[in-house]
Amino acid sequence: MLGLVQRAESNRFAEDLRRATAAMRSAEALLVAAGAGMGVDSGLPDFRGQAGFWRAYPALKRLGVSFEEMAQPGWFWDDPSLAWGFYGHRLDLYRRTDPHEGFARLLDLGKSKPEGYFVFTSNVDGQFQKAGFAEERIVECHGSIHHLQCVAPCSEAIWDAATTTVAVDEAACRAQEPLPHCSRCGRLARPNILMFGDWGWVGNRADEQRSRLETWLKQLAQKSARLVIVELGAGEAIPTVRYTCERIAQRFQATLIRINPRDASVPAGHVGLAMGAAEGVRRTAGDRS
Repeated sequence: MLGLVQRAESNRFAEDLRRATAAMRSAEALLVAAGAGMGVDSGLPDFRGQAGFWRAYPALKRLGVSFEEMAQPGWFWDDPSLAWGFYGHRLDLYRRTDPHEGFARLLDLGKSKPEGYFVFTSNVDGQFQKAGFAEERIVECHGSIHHLQCVAPCSEAIWDAATTTVAVDEAACRAQEPLPHCSRCGRLARPNILMFGDWGWVGNRADEQRSRLETWLKQLAQKSARLVIVELGAGEAIPTVRYTCERIAQRFQATLIRINPRDASVPAGHVGLAMGAAEGVRRTAGDRS
């Protein structure tokens, strides 16, 4: 009996894989959507659950601070050294990390489509830009660690962090002076990232990105272009990416391919593949030409 069940599951997986590959091949436009799981195969830490977060930041384990607690803007007011210790370390880590091969395969696939590609991601790491995806074709719905804003904020100004460096004592997760500051008012600067309970996030950059995506989607609809959505590593804990993909799929009659080792369930008519991002791209997008 167990053997029959295993064979049935194997056959179902093979059929799902075939459907995903066929949809990606026949699509005229590609929307790549990504959550935190996309970066795991590049070697970035997995913040899923306290164990993974504290493994990456033992100093915060000693303080008993979870990721959800640390990713709040109040630290920039109450303990700027700790706040920038956490975000300064991440800024340096993301700068040093090379995107895995799956990024390049998706970029090749997107460029091959007659109507091109777009990216929608909750990741703040800038990995898509580093992999060569066009800046004007990326939506970072939670902002970017590679851009800064005033902590107040004193204005809606957002500026590039390319010249910003933060010296961090990793053992203590504390940044050393001087910390980044706002050139307009002199207050502390912070990453332009949407944090938990964040009323001070300046979201105009993300709004402009969303506007460009919406324009592209409407153009596809006018042409009746076949759109495929490839969603990678977007979990259910913070479901922004998943909900967005499902809404777009329904609105534009697109095929959704959800690649996720733990949370691969999809609405009826779509495809879920229980595997990691890099493997999922390799097995559905094929080899690079």
